[in-house]
Amino acid sequence: MSDVQVSIGKTALAVPARPISNRLGFSPAWQQLAKWCGVVALFLTYAPLVWLALMSVSEKPLSGMPFPLSFEHYRALAEEPRWVDPFLSSVLIGLLVALVCVVIATAVGRAIPNSRRPGALVLFAVIPLFVPGMAMGAALFIFLRTVLDLKLGYWAVFIGHLVWALPFSLLMVLVIAVRFDYRLLEAAEDLGASAWRRFWDIEFPILRPGIIGAGLFGFLLSFNEILRSTFLRGTDATMPVWNWTMAASQQSQVPIIFSLATIVLLVTLPLLGGFFWLLFVRLERS
Repeated sequence: MSDVQVSIGKTALAVPARPISNRLGFSPAWQQLAKWCGVVALFLTYAPLVWLALMSVSEKPLSGMPFPLSFEHYRALAEEPRWVDPFLSSVLIGLLVALVCVVIATAVGRAIPNSRRPGALVLFAVIPLFVPGMAMGAALFIFLRTVLDLKLGYWAVFIGHLVWALPFSLLMVLVIAVRFDYRLLEAAEDLGASAWRRFWDIEFPILRPGIIGAGLFGFLLSFNEILRSTFLRGTDATMPVWNWTMAASQQSQVPIIFSLATIVLLVTLPLLGGFFWLLFVRLERS
């Protein structure tokens, strides 16, 4: 710990510097409380996921006993054809939502920092985040049917998912865009670079973590959405709706849902981990 030199007249006294935690008013008791609150929060987040994966290979998962182990439910999942169409539909809708979110969020996210009133634009853009899913689903249900005369189904679900996912995607791009130094573009323009070359060679490499995050969050939010889908699906079914229907109607389908949910976790968690590593580790190193 370095000392602070304090001069009194012609005499310099060395005063030990206080730790930053003490200067900010954090006592050791508060630090311990914060640490244990974090541990409890992490436990409540990850322990149920680990338990779900364990129950998916349990012979009797509804009993709550992990042993004896069995992969019978995964075999039953492979032999159950009814989940395939909802799963593929959710993947296709999620990919389409991700693509549209990337394009719109990148275009709007680049423009907002240079606008006259960026705060107002961000406010209007993120308002859908605070609208309850049931209210937005009902609003879209009546609006699409009576005003746009659109038949309920996958296209209506796509619109509902896009309204839900786009604000998140936009925020991911804005996190990077607000830190962008636009003098780099001015310098490139002075050197004769075209608008496309300025974007591809300068902006895109810097905005890339936000753009990847926009697509990733767009896909995951769409793939897992159920409230808006319930209002807008018509007679079609997405994966979350199918899971909810099976869990509500037949207890015998619940072990299969455990297996399917575990497979989804094994795909989505590495994607999220890779993205956050790219955003917070690679970005800070560069």
